[in-house]
Parts: sequence; structure tokens; C-alpha cells
Amino acid sequence: MAGIRAGLLREIVGMSVDTLRTNKMRSALTVLGVVIGITSIVGMTSLIRGFDETLRDSIRELGPNTIYVQKMGALSFTAGKTFQELIKRPNLLPADARAIAELPSVALVDMWLGAMGGAGGRVYYGNQRTKNVGILGVTENFAAVSFVELEHGRFIVPAEVQNRRQVVVLGQTPYQSLFQNIDPIGKKVRVGNNEYTVIGILGKRPNMGGLNSRADDIVVIPYTTHEKFYGKVGIRNRTAMIAVVPRDNVTRDETMREVEELMRIRHNVRLDQPNDFDLLTQDAMMKVWDSFSQAAFLALVVISSIALMVGGIGVMAIMMISVTERTREIGVRKALGARRREILWQFLIEAAFLTSFGGILGIILGAGIGLAIHWLSGFPISLPWWSFAIGVGFSASVGIFFGLFPAIKAARLDPIEALRFE
Repeated sequence: MAGIRAGLLREIVGMSVDTLRTNKMRSALTVLGVVIGITSIVGMTSLIRGFDETLRDSIRELGPNTIYVQKMGALSFTAGKTFQELIKRPNLLPADARAIAELPSVALVDMWLGAMGGAGGRVYYGNQRTKNVGILGVTENFAAVSFVELEHGRFIVPAEVQNRRQVVVLGQTPYQSLFQNIDPIGKKVRVGNNEYTVIGILGKRPNMGGLNSRADDIVVIPYTTHEKFYGKVGIRNRTAMIAVVPRDNVTRDETMREVEELMRIRHNVRLDQPNDFDLLTQDAMMKVWDSFSQAAFLALVVISSIALMVGGIGVMAIMMISVTERTREIGVRKALGARRREILWQFLIEAAFLTSFGGILGIILGAGIGLAIHWLSGFPISLPWWSFAIGVGFSASVGIFFGLFPAIKAARLDPIEALRFE
């Protein structure tokens, strides 16, 4: 019995393939809508997932326990606050960082000047110069707090911060531009209008989302030197960004509560008023990004569903035409003993085979588009195997769902009426 069924299935599949091969134009039109739908699914999924994975890797670089105190940041904007509201907040000052460092739960504090925009300039060495880079003023704790690795040399020491020394640690962009085949340590460079001694080179930093976010386009100097040349924090909306690392025996949430209480006291915030600063952590950034990525995924599902719906309606319409054109053939088959379920399976297999073939073409095109964008622009992509499986599964399901009605209509044809059909 099993052998007979297997033979019958092979015969039905063979007939379906022969029919599709004979009607190439009709088959191509049937496939087209599915190809477009699956191409959009695979192509957009590869780009969204690639960006998502690299952005999450960048957020993880913030450190699981590090707390960032900002005048304004992503959390405030996602909460619906406007830039006009946020710019009125008080600036964060070096005195705030020093006060936070005195808290019993705090192990390390770093302060960044220029992280929120501001100072920038070209770096000069001899007759060479770089493009415009950011100038970041930091404390001696920058490398420890920011998980930044040094490629060469050393980092800033406390004495250089206290004495406002003109020393600089170069990011990868100025280093590669000026010192490709030269040891830069000890060399004199000019940053803007001021001369500095190179003491170190930062390792390559992750770009946000894998894009060219210019993470390596920086130079790092002591924050006291930054204040000397670019003005003290607190004037003209110049604000610091403060990074806080808790002690090993203290939880991040406990430290965050202490920092929040201290900052509210320093800013004279009443009990019934919200914070006039932001506290940012890796988890909070992940939640913000999750809300954006979920919205993007929902939009992808809606767009792709519409494309597949259009493709499915095309499958149904062309299969209905096929049933009408092959009415006499169906009558002959029934007269020779073909049962309803055999006719039903033949048309379902034709539809599923067609849409699966369209799904495979869509996967190839979608993956190709993703790879082409990656090669041309460097945009990150991800092509997991399950996205291909989902593409084929969706396309076959579309064929079965939208091919079911034409198949049932074909199976229910009266053989005598079918044989009379002209």
C-alpha cells in the first residue's frame, strides 16, 4: 500500500512539474509576486539584524555596571521631551564628578569634556594633517572606565591632569593618517593651534551599529588642558559627561540611587520635581533600542505581508485560470479513474512548488541585495540560516493557502460536464 501511495505521489509530482514546464509564462507570472515578497523579507531582515547585532555589541561596550550621568540623552528624548526643554537643564560640572567620587559605593569616576559635541580640530604633524576630529578631555580613569585598550604607549597620569600638561593620546584615525610607518610616541603634534606630545595610541573602537560613526576620529587630552584651551565647563552650555563605576561589593542599582540623590541635592531639585539630568546604563540603552527595533520589525512584517498577500492573490487568480483552461483534461483524468484527492493534490503541489521556487529565487535576490549593500557601503548584515528556512516555509504556505480554493474547485468538477467543456 505504501509503495502504491509513493508511486502515486511521484506521478502527481511529475505531472505538476510537466504542467509548469509547459506553461512557462503563466508560471513566471505566478512566481513574481512571491519573489518580491520573499526578497523584501530576506533583504530587510539581513540589514535590520546586522545593524541590530552590531549596535548591541556597541552598547555592551558601555559596561554592564557603568553608570553615565548626562545633562540630556536618549532616555529623555524617548520620553517625549524636546530639545528646547532639555537645553535649559543645568550643566554638569567637574565639581559634580568630584562629589560623586566621594560616595562610599563608588570605585571610579571619569569625566568627559567634548563628548556631547563642542571642541574639534585637525591634527598636524610636519606637512601632514588629518580631517576634523573630536577633542575629548578626560581624567586619568578614562581607559579603566571606558574599557578602551591602548595599542601603543601609555595613558594620561594624575600629575598630567593636575598640572594641565599638553599631552595627547591619538585615536586610530589620526594615528593612521600621520604615523603609518613611524613610531609616534614622543613626537610633537599640533591639535588646532596648540602643540602636544604624543604619549599613546588608542585601540580601534567599535562603531555604533557597525556604521562609520567616527568612533576613532578623536584625540584625548587631560580635561584640565581641555578647559585651558576651550573654556571652562558650565559656560555657553558646555557640559561634562560623568561615568561612574560601583565598587565590587556594591550593586549598580544601589550606586545609582546614591548618585541620583546626590545630584538632586546639588541641583536643588524638589521632591515633586523630576530629575534635571539623565542616568544611563547598558540595560536602559538596550531597552531604548529594543523599542525601536521592535517597531522596525513590525513595519517589516506588515510590508512583507502585503507583498506576500499580493503574490498569493496572483497565485489564486492564475491557478483559477489554469483550472478553467484544463477543465477537459480534468474530465478525462476523472473518467479514467482519478479520484478527487488526486486532482486536489496535483493542483496544491503545483501551487506549492511554484511558490517555493519563487521563495528560493527571493532568498537569493534578498541575500544578494544585502551583500551588495554591505560591500558598497559597509552597512552590517546578518544572514542566519533560519531566515532562509522561514522564506521557503512562507512561500510554500502561501502556495498552499491561496492554491487551496482553485484545487478544491478542480477536484469537485463533474467529469461529464468537464468532458463537454470546449
